[in-house]
Amino acid sequence: MKEKNVAGILALFLGGLGIHRFYLGQTGLGIFYMLFFWFPVMWIVGLIDAIAFFSMDAEKFDRKYNREYLYRQEQERSYDYRDDQAMRRMERYERRREARRERSYYRPKKRDDAKSQRAPNAKKQSNPYKNTGVQKFKDYDYSGAIADFKKALKIEQRDVATHFNIACAYSISEQPEEAFKHLDLAVQHGFNDFEKIREHDKLAYLRIQDEYEAFAKNGFRLPGNEAASAPPPSSNNQTLPADDEVEDHSHLLEQLKQLGELRDKGLLTQEEFAIQKKRLLG
Repeated sequence: MKEKNVAGILALFLGGLGIHRFYLGQTGLGIFYMLFFWFPVMWIVGLIDAIAFFSMDAEKFDRKYNREYLYRQEQERSYDYRDDQAMRRMERYERRREARRERSYYRPKKRDDAKSQRAPNAKKQSNPYKNTGVQKFKDYDYSGAIADFKKALKIEQRDVATHFNIACAYSISEQPEEAFKHLDLAVQHGFNDFEKIREHDKLAYLRIQDEYEAFAKNGFRLPGNEAASAPPPSSNNQTLPADDEVEDHSHLLEQLKQLGELRDKGLLTQEEFAIQKKRLLG
């Protein structure tokens, strides 16, 4: 810390050399004084500096030449206050944490119930093959759609939409036995939109099969499976969800029947019949 009286004495006796400026930390001014100390005016300036220091208020001197010292003092005075504030914040934090701990102790079952409610939804959303199968079906990749629908059924064996969609894919692929089997399973698990079975274009191939009429009269169940228990109808499995239903077009049943009649009459060869049917169903 610099003293104003010491600075005044140095300015009075050695002011021409700028020693008081070096004392005050003003090195640049001190060098300037020393470069021109042989001029009488520099000694006069030193005398003026001495008078100014002696007459200057101590507080003003400190603000001007002892700023670092004043800053440290202010920091030391405010330290206790800040420390006290920090202690109070810490106490409030501990009280809040203790209160949260007590509340969580008395509500463990509620959190467990919430987890159990979230679990079925998480499981329901964990079947990626369902959507990929529908997309492949729309892209006319029927074998790929069947493969994905099979994987989806391994995850959700009672999923009505997947059974219906894979039945459509088998119908397009001219595999009636598999198509009838999955339609039977869809009805067993609660599917009851029978009008869709009667009119859906992708099931047109099944509707021209000899066994279709008996299948329809039997409530769209295979013989011997009528007694299989079915879950009570619910909003989740009565109808196909909009995003799971495969793409539908205009009715083709009549045209397929006409093609079949032409083939039976010998007006179309089997190869021509297959080409025309694929064109209609594709």
